Amino acid sequence: MAADKTRSKIFLKWMIVIGSGFLIAFSPRPDGVTSESWTLLAVFIATMVGSVVQPLSGSAVVLLGVVATVVFGALTPADALKGYSDPVVWLVLAAFFLSVGMIKTGLGRRIALHFVKLMGRRTLGVGYALVATDFVLASMIPSNGARNGGVILPIARGITETYNSRPEDGTSAKFGTFLINLLYQCDVIICATFLTGQASNLIIADLVAKNSEVKLTYLSWLTASIVPGLVSLTIVPLVIYKLFPPEIKETPEAPALAKGELHQLGPMSRHEKIMLAVLVAVVALWVTKDHLHSIDTSTSALLGISVLLAAGVVDWRDLMGEREAWSVFIWYGGLVNIATFLAASGITNVFAGSVADLTLGMAWAAALAVLLFVYFYSHYFFASITAHVLAMLLPFLAASVAVGAPASLSVLFLAYFSNLNAGLTHYGTTHAPIYFGTGYVKQSNWWTIGLLASIINIAIWVSVGLAWWKVLGWW
Repeated sequence: MAADKTRSKIFLKWMIVIGSGFLIAFSPRPDGVTSESWTLLAVFIATMVGSVVQPLSGSAVVLLGVVATVVFGALTPADALKGYSDPVVWLVLAAFFLSVGMIKTGLGRRIALHFVKLMGRRTLGVGYALVATDFVLASMIPSNGARNGGVILPIARGITETYNSRPEDGTSAKFGTFLINLLYQCDVIICATFLTGQASNLIIADLVAKNSEVKLTYLSWLTASIVPGLVSLTIVPLVIYKLFPPEIKETPEAPALAKGELHQLGPMSRHEKIMLAVLVAVVALWVTKDHLHSIDTSTSALLGISVLLAAGVVDWRDLMGEREAWSVFIWYGGLVNIATFLAASGITNVFAGSVADLTLGMAWAAALAVLLFVYFYSHYFFASITAHVLAMLLPFLAASVAVGAPASLSVLFLAYFSNLNAGLTHYGTTHAPIYFGTGYVKQSNWWTIGLLASIINIAIWVSVGLAWWKVLGWW
C-alpha cells in the first residue's frame, strides 16, 4: 500500500511538471518571439517546476531539461551543453572542493572554537561567536551548506546539549530554539555580504555582467554590502534575543568547553596551515583581480584546489566523493545555460515590459519599491536561491531599468535581496532544511521570525544601504 502511494505521488509530480511545460508551449506566443525561444521557455518553466516538486532529484530534473532543449529543437547539442564550460560553473564546483579541505583539516572547527572561547560567556555571546565564525569562513568559502552543516551546526548542537537543551525531551526553549533561529537569520545576511557568501552570488554576478554594464567583483560587492550588512548583523540578533529570548542567559561553561577542545586539537597541523595559506591566497587573487592581475576567479579557485591536491591536503577520492558538488555542477551548468539563452532570446524583455506596465505613472523610486517588494516576497514560492535568481532576476532587472531606476542601484538591491529573502522559510536555501531538521524550531516560529527579520533587513538595506551607496557613488 505504501509503495502504491509513493508511485501515485511521483506520477502526480510528473504530471505537474509536464503540464506546466505544455501550458506554456501551447499558450499564445507574443509577437516577436520565435517558436524556438517559446519552446525554450516551456522547457525552462517545466524544469523549474520539477526542481521544486522533485519527482527526481533537482539535478536529475535539470539534466532532463537540458536533453529536452535538444529533443524539442530549442537548442543545438553544442549550445545545450555550453553551460558546463562556463567558468562560473567551475568556480562553484571549486568552492565546494575548498570546503572539503576546510572540514577535513579541521581548520573551520578550530576557528569556531577560538571565537566561542573569546565570546561565549553569555548565550548571546555564543550566538555572536558562531556568527563571527560564519562571517570569516564566508569570505573564503562560497558554500553556505558546507559552512553551516560541516562547521557551525555541529558546534552549536554540542553547546546546546551541554546545557541540556534537546528537542526530543521538550527542552528546546532553554537554548536551542534561540540559537538555531539566530544562526540561520544571520547566515542569510552573511550570504548577502560576500560575493562568496553562497554559490548563487557567483551566478548573479555573471548574469549581471552579461546583461548590463554593471560589474560585481569580490571587492565591489563587499564594499557596497559591508555597512548595511554589519548593521543587520548587529540588530537582528538583538531583536531575536529580545522578542524570543532563551531560558538560559549565561553560558559560563562554553568558553571552558571550547578551550578543552582546542587543547585536544593541539597546535595547527601542517595541513591546516597549508589550507589557511591557500584560502588567503585565493581570496587575495579574487580581491586584486583587474587591479594587479587579470587571472579569472575560477582559475584562482582551481589553482588553490591544485595546490591542495599536490600537497596531499585533499586527495582525488575526496573530491570524487563530494556528491553534492557534482550534483550542483549539473544543476548550475544546465539551468544557468538555459537562463542565458532565454535572456538572449528577448523573452525576458517581453516579460519586463508587461511588469513595467503595471507601474505606469509612478515615479521610478515608487515603481522600483513595488518591483523589489514583489521580488523579495515571491521567494515564498522557491526552495532555492538559484532557482529564484534564474527565473526572476533578469526580468526584474530589465523592468527596473524600464521604469527609470538606475541600473547600478537595481543590481545592488536585487543581488542582496536574493540572499536576504532566503530567511523567510525553512526551505529558502541549501542549509535551511539542515537547521530545520534539528527539530529545535517549529515551522510557525521559523516563519514568524523569518517575516520579522525580513522587515528589519529591508528597512536597514533601504535606508542605511541607500545612504552608503550614495556615498560610494553607485547612484
